[in-house]
Amino acid sequence: MIELSAAEVAEAVDGRLVGVVDPHAATVTAADTDSRAMVPGALFIAKPGETTDGHLFIEDALAAGAVLVLAERETAAADGTPHPAVIVEDVVAAMARLAADVVRRIREHSPTTVIGITGSAGKTTTKDLLRAVLEAEGPTAAPQGSYNSEVGVPLTVFTAALETRYLVVEMGADAPGNIRDLAAIVEPDVGVVLMVGSAHAGKFGGAEKIAAVKQELVEAVGPEGTVILNDDDPQVRAMADVAAAPVTWITADSMDVAPRAVAAQQVMLDDDGRPQLTLVFGAELVDPDEPRAVELTSGLIGAHHVTNLLAAAAAAAVVGVGSAAIAERLDGRGAASRWRMERTERADGVTVINDAYNANPESMREALRTLAMITRSAGRRSVAVLGAMLELGDESIARHAQLGETVVRLDISRVLVVGEEAYPLYRSAIAEGSWGSEVRWTATAEEAEELLADELRAGDVVLFKSSHGAGLRLLGDRVAARHGDALDGSGKAGTTW
Repeated sequence: MIELSAAEVAEAVDGRLVGVVDPHAATVTAADTDSRAMVPGALFIAKPGETTDGHLFIEDALAAGAVLVLAERETAAADGTPHPAVIVEDVVAAMARLAADVVRRIREHSPTTVIGITGSAGKTTTKDLLRAVLEAEGPTAAPQGSYNSEVGVPLTVFTAALETRYLVVEMGADAPGNIRDLAAIVEPDVGVVLMVGSAHAGKFGGAEKIAAVKQELVEAVGPEGTVILNDDDPQVRAMADVAAAPVTWITADSMDVAPRAVAAQQVMLDDDGRPQLTLVFGAELVDPDEPRAVELTSGLIGAHHVTNLLAAAAAAAVVGVGSAAIAERLDGRGAASRWRMERTERADGVTVINDAYNANPESMREALRTLAMITRSAGRRSVAVLGAMLELGDESIARHAQLGETVVRLDISRVLVVGEEAYPLYRSAIAEGSWGSEVRWTATAEEAEELLADELRAGDVVLFKSSHGAGLRLLGDRVAARHGDALDGSGKAGTTW
């Protein structure tokens, strides 16, 4: 974080200082909402939460090195001495104001480019890929994991230094207006929209309203910036109508490449399900001495990652990275964040693919197709452990039932459905023609773990897929940890847990 005095923090958030002897001499150089993450000179953000209240951990934060607190009420030490704090009415709103001030100061100091990424799926993977490409060009700040909310975006900004050349911001939404508010904090120069799916359909009330929320990023990019849109998604394509900025297109379904487009051609999956493709850059996106077409093999697993590769390549190209460098840095690069098609080879011959960070109907189908392809080409048995897709609202039963039909039509060898909300998937698979032990259901992850311990055998490829709240990512971790080591994106053994 850039160095700020207590007085500057208070001014940025329109707060009231208490317990600070010299507001101009007291400075902060880091900020976090987690008291366990404090370092000397940190600002502790005492955010009230759903299960606890950050104000209860102020003493712990100060003891760990924090020198200032952002809080909604005054607190004091046991002897009555006021804790050094900036008092505001709403801590989360104050985080946004402080982050906006930090971005302003960075822009005044450095030629910073801010890139915002949104979409119903693929945001984190695209962010990780783009960061890997841009870090070689200059100081780059990007979220840890999936920091994409009203709290996560400011926390990302707080990690940026004055010299930051590229600030990559992941933007999620729980309600209309969320992305507009996040964009107001960072004022993106480049906006990337990946796809509109069914995630959070229950909250938003349908795909059209989801699209309207994602479109808020497009509307936030000014005419001097660039908008990158997925031409293969009709709802994303339509966002060009409201874009004030020039549009750069990405597509995996075109042989004719527009001047401002990046296309994936000759896409194939290798035996491990990793995309092999040729990236073709439009004439306006590359210098004359750079190749228009470059080949690469991704370290990611699944054809659905082609869109993420295209988006990262396009964003890098529009900020000036050459096509050869983009391909070199993307080639062989796997997932940098946990539970995204994370592959483990157990010592007993079982392969575990843990893709249970999140799920929606579209990502479920793609993961299952990848599982079917990998196992069919290698003559191995496919096992899908599937949990609930949450936040689908009234569509939940129908969407789970559709997946039951999908697993049968893809001829997945064994399906284990976990949890009450996913039960319609199990019933639908039975109705579609599955029989005997091909499909099973358990109420809990613990029951599923016992069943898998008995059923998995050498050569099986087992996929774990569910929404984050269903918790199958943790079941996948336990099953993978029974035998063997995690593999990194290049397929080499490494330690992940």
